[in-house]
Amino acid sequence: MAGRVAIVTGGTRGIGEAICVGLKDAGYKVAANYGGNDDAAKDFTSRTGIPAFKWDVSKYEACVAGVKQVAETLGPVDVLVNNAGITRDGTMHKMTFEQWDAVIQTNLGSCFNMSRAVIEGMRARKFGRIVNIGSVNGQAGQYGQVNYAAAKSGIHGFTKALAQEGASAGITVNAIAPGYIDTDMVRAVPPNVLEKIVARIPVGRLGKASEIARGVLFLVADEGGFVTGSTMSINGGQHMY
Repeated sequence: MAGRVAIVTGGTRGIGEAICVGLKDAGYKVAANYGGNDDAAKDFTSRTGIPAFKWDVSKYEACVAGVKQVAETLGPVDVLVNNAGITRDGTMHKMTFEQWDAVIQTNLGSCFNMSRAVIEGMRARKFGRIVNIGSVNGQAGQYGQVNYAAAKSGIHGFTKALAQEGASAGITVNAIAPGYIDTDMVRAVPPNVLEKIVARIPVGRLGKASEIARGVLFLVADEGGFVTGSTMSINGGQHMY
């Protein structure tokens, strides 16, 4: 619905940027959250006209303050896309607690922090749309990513439980599990490794960030009120779950 306010965490680059642009083009008032790269955020805003708001989604109080700032600037938040995520890869016998904790707090903890910050307002208005960005690696696992896979798998359980709580209040909660998408993070993978990854994708290519954005637009639409607690896999057939 035109005019609804949406927050996208990790919204100034990659999949987050595509989601922000897709929502704006559909008539939403969009706020892009980001965590640290000021130059990228300024470039994003200059290119898209979408305001960027800086706070650390792994910190609960920062999320409460950030949501308050967005609401004061754009209006009450009706749509939340929990997209922010980091990787700190390593096998278990070499992984540090700091690597584990950073990924769990940023990728999974942020879903609680942000959802908690918006849920009371959504319940009061009897409308809300929350979309959590999981991962194919949260569904299938991935060598060297016990932290990332655990966080993303946790997102899928979080989604199902919160969907049950929000249903009677007009709030839908869904997840999208992207496969390998043509973003800076994936392009940083060594070419010989990336070639092997693409060989395991039945459609024979990486996904596009805009294809994830299309899924988000479907789930957040006013007409999407009967879709909740679901996980939409957008992975080119790599993992059918």
